[in-house]
Amino acid sequence: MPDFGIFRGFNDKLFGNKLYAGQLPTQLGLIGSESFGYLYLLNDYPNAAAAYSLRKLRSAYTGSAIRVRRASDNNEQNIGFINNVLDTSSLTSFCSGTNGFVTTWYDQSGNGLNATQTTAANQPQIVSSGSVLLLNGKPKIDATSTRFLQFSTDIATSNSDYSLFMTYFKNATGNQAVLLKNGSNYHWLDYGSTQYISAGDFISATNTFSINTQYLYSCISDYNVGASIYQNNTINGTRGALTTNSVSSYLPSNVFRAATISLQEFIYYSFEQSSNRSGIQTNINDFYSIY
Repeated sequence: MPDFGIFRGFNDKLFGNKLYAGQLPTQLGLIGSESFGYLYLLNDYPNAAAAYSLRKLRSAYTGSAIRVRRASDNNEQNIGFINNVLDTSSLTSFCSGTNGFVTTWYDQSGNGLNATQTTAANQPQIVSSGSVLLLNGKPKIDATSTRFLQFSTDIATSNSDYSLFMTYFKNATGNQAVLLKNGSNYHWLDYGSTQYISAGDFISATNTFSINTQYLYSCISDYNVGASIYQNNTINGTRGALTTNSVSSYLPSNVFRAATISLQEFIYYSFEQSSNRSGIQTNINDFYSIY
């Protein structure tokens, strides 16, 4: 390993003691393969089964973030990234003076599991009268009980372990957000103090979700051992081994089907991520400033 001692004082001022092996500061504003001040979540925590975000999650990803339909003439256009965040300039230009709806949220994991909606009346919204919808100053997608996206195929096998991480915001009272659903099998994120992990298995949550408040929601599920849910960086409930098919068996026909919620990021791993949970949550929170 190279000796970074000669760079320590310079590094401390710029990076706050965060200099990694093989990463030297340069005048180009880069640290190794990652843009200065920006850490790609899927570079550090790879192998997600599906990953959707309005920021870039993987440095090697070359696709778009979303595909958008504008209401004025129903034309569609892919919207990519500028400096690792959604290209809002292209989005507002395309949707100038009209509403914009998401037809595809592209999967950045590399597995090609895009979340789509072909029915115009059921597409979630991202632009209103030419203005990008924002939450905490960053673009958001608004989904409702009639505006939601669909996976093209299941992303996990029956009774498998899984981990999911998502930003979550609701602006109406009541039990909401059937996050993942197919038939009678579901992961129900927000059902008062009862958080369903699968149709017959639930966790009694310590804290419920308040309206008009953004959260980082995480679930770590080991089918044969048990599951834990987290609200921001605080554990919100646990349970033992599951007794019915986990929701990961049925991911889903309907995703993001909820009353009125706003979404910015959803990451799903088809394995248990307890050892990386804190790091993944920190990466998400550092970008979205949720808690």
